[in-house]
Amino acid sequence: MEFRKGITYLVNAEESSSTEKEQSIPPQEQKESSPKRLPLLPVQDIVLFPHMTFPLKLYKKRSIELIEKVHDKEGYLGLIATKKETSHPAQKDLHLVGTAAKVLKIIHLSEQEVVAVLQGKERFNIEKITHKKNYLDAHIKPLRNQPLNTNHKRTQVLIQSIKETAFELLSNMPDVPTEVHMMIDNIQNPDFLVYYITSSLVAFPRTQQILTLSSGLKRATLLLKYLLKNLEFLKIQKQIHRKVHTDINLQQRKIYLKQQIKVLQEELGEQTPDHDEELEELRAKAENINWAPSIKQHFEKTLKKATRLHPSTAEYTNLINYAHTFSELPWGVYSQEPADLAQAQEILNKEHYGMDKVKDRILTLLAVQKLKKSDQGRILCFHGPPGVGKTSLCKSIAHALGREYTRISLGGLHDEVELRGHRKTYVGAMMGQIMNAIKNAGSSNPVIVLDEIDKLDTTRGNPAAALLEILDPAQNHHFIDNFLGVPFDLSKVIFIATANDTYTIPAALADRLEIIKLEGYPTEEKIEIAKKHLIPTARKDNGLQTKDITLASPSLSYLIEHYTNESGVRELARQLDILCSKTAKAIVFKKKHPQRIQIKDLPVLLGKPKFDKDTYQKVEKPGVSIGLAWTPTGGAILFIEAILYKGEGKLITSGQLGEVMEESAITALSYLKAHAKKLGIDEKIFKQYDLHIHVPDGATPKDGPSAGIALLTAIASLYTQRKVKEKLAMTGEVTLRGNVLEVGGIQEKVLAARRAHIKNIILSTKNKKDIEEINPQYLKNLTFHYTDKVAEVLDLALEPHTIKQPAQWAHKPPT
Repeated sequence: MEFRKGITYLVNAEESSSTEKEQSIPPQEQKESSPKRLPLLPVQDIVLFPHMTFPLKLYKKRSIELIEKVHDKEGYLGLIATKKETSHPAQKDLHLVGTAAKVLKIIHLSEQEVVAVLQGKERFNIEKITHKKNYLDAHIKPLRNQPLNTNHKRTQVLIQSIKETAFELLSNMPDVPTEVHMMIDNIQNPDFLVYYITSSLVAFPRTQQILTLSSGLKRATLLLKYLLKNLEFLKIQKQIHRKVHTDINLQQRKIYLKQQIKVLQEELGEQTPDHDEELEELRAKAENINWAPSIKQHFEKTLKKATRLHPSTAEYTNLINYAHTFSELPWGVYSQEPADLAQAQEILNKEHYGMDKVKDRILTLLAVQKLKKSDQGRILCFHGPPGVGKTSLCKSIAHALGREYTRISLGGLHDEVELRGHRKTYVGAMMGQIMNAIKNAGSSNPVIVLDEIDKLDTTRGNPAAALLEILDPAQNHHFIDNFLGVPFDLSKVIFIATANDTYTIPAALADRLEIIKLEGYPTEEKIEIAKKHLIPTARKDNGLQTKDITLASPSLSYLIEHYTNESGVRELARQLDILCSKTAKAIVFKKKHPQRIQIKDLPVLLGKPKFDKDTYQKVEKPGVSIGLAWTPTGGAILFIEAILYKGEGKLITSGQLGEVMEESAITALSYLKAHAKKLGIDEKIFKQYDLHIHVPDGATPKDGPSAGIALLTAIASLYTQRKVKEKLAMTGEVTLRGNVLEVGGIQEKVLAARRAHIKNIILSTKNKKDIEEINPQYLKNLTFHYTDKVAEVLDLALEPHTIKQPAQWAHKPPT
């Protein structure tokens, strides 16, 4: 608790004649007539007593306006305490008893801050509150006051006790002005004395309780009770402080004496019991670890060095922490693998649908390693768009092999010490992430997933260089972490990296990896994955049973095509989780809900469809073609638009095209110029018109040679005014000689075309082998046209005749 100095200052700042008058005249004789209605000013944790003066800081605009209005009219306002903090208090939020106050002075500290000097006049009780525009208007009833009878002996003793207790309290408080004692001693009016001491030494809400009482005797008695409690609290607090200070001094003395004892023991070659116990614990722990002789010798050397140091030194603490970390590593601890790889195959098939080629490659590698009786081999890297199951497949491999699984996130990692560890001479040194993963796995041959290896930050450091040693089977059997300082065998660890884009992996690091591509899923596979894995998981996560929610294949197909647009199944899992969570909510609130989700239910539960595949099929005028592109998130279709306008023969591109796509556009235009006569194009058009090529979705960067023939087709369609055929897409690189070259990412592109309901696809003849590797059931309703010549592309892609109302530059193609 503390003494509130502001009240003392303001009371002393009043004119001496006024102060003496208030101290000598009983409060009932000072009573001025107050109105039956008062504007209320709600305040928090503040109580103003009659005949007391108090500075009130105001910040709210409406409160400042109310104070100024009352001050100008020389009227009164009601100061009332709130029960809780609120910006718009109702009657239930206010205490019923307050004080009518007069505004003596207003001091403007700033535009937003005002100090109003208020003087309490009389107590009142609120009968009714009316809400005005900017303030509360109250009907009040003035409360009668029963003053203390100073002629009564009991009252005299009570007042004297209050003064003595107040003096004792003030003597135990710091920074209390000496004039306060004189002020209390000189106050003659007992009621004024009670008000003054209550305002200065009693905290809210006890002040409100005292204000409520009409009897002066009851107010004085309750005040004495609170003062005695506060005095007792201060005495106990002082005792605690004194005891704590004494304990601290004794503790410091003990530490000093112990330090002297330990120094003497060191001089005598002795050790403290705690010191010996900790070291013996580490030695006993080391007895059960299967260490190589050189490793064991290094550990014993560390403990021997620690015995020569005092436990209070920083070096001793570092050595003990190092020894604990060293002994917690799984030296020589290996997980037992299943004897039959058929069991591993069964687990992979159970936990992952499809991925037949990936599973076959994994089992092939495991079989070779089993025959060699060695874990050394190629380091796998699963490459594919997000959500196709790269990380979950790594978990399945660990499960299939009966090994521990752990993961290291490499995204944004920029310093090799995060992998190799800090040298233990540094403050706060620790092992690198590789050895921490080994420690957490509790095994020397876990499956460690190097997640997002394509997102290493090589701008500030070179973590890829550290990975070269870690992932090299010829070197990692002797890996040395900087913190440990001794070799650890990583050759039996199975490292599996994951990446979305292999182009950003440094070349030397990529050479250590065997990249296995995980393609995107067609709709049929997504439906099976949803039925076997995603829906059961979503039900379990939301506390549902099978009977609570089911989705048939048509509903799943509609959900996939109209609410997701991805190669993987991550967004599909989110949408299924939303369906299950809404079903769980309906069950809890006992509302009707569809147990078997139909197509018609999806817009109600998930909102309007996010993707409309039908809009991707229409090509309404010349100059527009559809290309197929590969992106880190899977395949996508690209609309390529071209337009001509009067100019000087310039080529303009837009839509965030990269350098390669811009070069493809230049190559396509050059080819058309060279073959203009054959295509029936007037050569003057190339000089008299500017060509603008645009690829929509300008927020997404686009690059690569795959759009070469699509760019050429769009330009040729514009110049010849022959529209591109419906539901046709294409991908391939174009050359000035008029050849069509093969491109990559064929499966993702084909799946993107299938999602968009494309019917015909033009490819390079050399890409036919890629189509043959795709599961035939995913090629239904698709017709592929293979060619190596640009002229054949135009014959396949463009309508044979111009549109009905061609542009002026259009010419009929030669027959």
